[in-house]
Amino acid sequence: MANIVDRTSAEVLIPKEESDQIISNIIEKSAFLKMATKLPNMSSMTREYPVQASEPIAGFVSGDTGLKPTTGMDWKNSVITAEEIAAIIPVPDNVAADSKFDIFAQLRPQLEAAAGKVVDKAAFFGTNKPDSWPTAIVTAAIAAGNVVYTPASGADMYKEIFGVGGVIAKVEEDGYFVDGMVSAMNMRAKLRDLRDKQDRPLFVQDMHNATPYTLGGITMEFPRNGSFNAETANLIAGDFTRAVYAIRQDVTFKVFDSGVISDADGKVIYNLMQNDMKAIRMVIRLGWQVFNPHNSLNETEATRYPFAVYSPNLQPQRYARTGVAALSDNAEPVTQKKC
Repeated sequence: MANIVDRTSAEVLIPKEESDQIISNIIEKSAFLKMATKLPNMSSMTREYPVQASEPIAGFVSGDTGLKPTTGMDWKNSVITAEEIAAIIPVPDNVAADSKFDIFAQLRPQLEAAAGKVVDKAAFFGTNKPDSWPTAIVTAAIAAGNVVYTPASGADMYKEIFGVGGVIAKVEEDGYFVDGMVSAMNMRAKLRDLRDKQDRPLFVQDMHNATPYTLGGITMEFPRNGSFNAETANLIAGDFTRAVYAIRQDVTFKVFDSGVISDADGKVIYNLMQNDMKAIRMVIRLGWQVFNPHNSLNETEATRYPFAVYSPNLQPQRYARTGVAALSDNAEPVTQKKC
């Protein structure tokens, strides 16, 4: 026995302060669902919207008795299909009982954020997207020629985004106005260096609006949920009134105290009753679409799209819209195009 009462010998007598808060990551929901236009909830799995595919053409009449020209107009259906996103987390009863926190209350917002990450990755980049969902925004924009590639050196980011032939201009050439941008977190430092001709910063924080950041007056979002693929896109700009989504079943949670959890082969992994466990299940069903109706500024559907991409892929020059091959989701952007 030591001749001193030190911290080791009195450890059991010293109370330990324990935090009554859990430190977790910032809960971020879907950037796509935040910026896109929400349509009324769906009452079935699919919903069709007639979208203008052509426009009538008027003409002059020759003389007092000349024949008035005839014209036509047609529409096509654009379909929104609801798909299910879900997750299950099992928790042993003893673990839940011994915890001084409500574990299931902690899991709910995290599961909701996980669903938002799935939506963002599928809608923007096509990652693991269902076949019924439309082509991802980045993939479709590149296929339409709405892409500006970062040069190997000497890039003028201001011109690449705001200038002639820049990202915003490509959207405007298709008859749309850019009202929002989504960008990678590693772009923030570069954007802070952007200045206009009067040396005023373009990337500013607006403390008076709900959206904290704007670039040249355009709303910006920087997803922190790990959904943004910075290797494919530095920045996505577009008309988010044309990106729409609809909810078939809003996010729901249910806690089960019986049942089995099995793998893809049908092998039982957990038997909730036998293993003394509970499981929380999150489910949401929704669908989305990009409306791209005919307009007079660009009548060619293959090269008309309401979004454009600023890509980090090194290219020797900016390419024209023609000669752009279609891309599949998750494919590498085409690097050889007609100048």
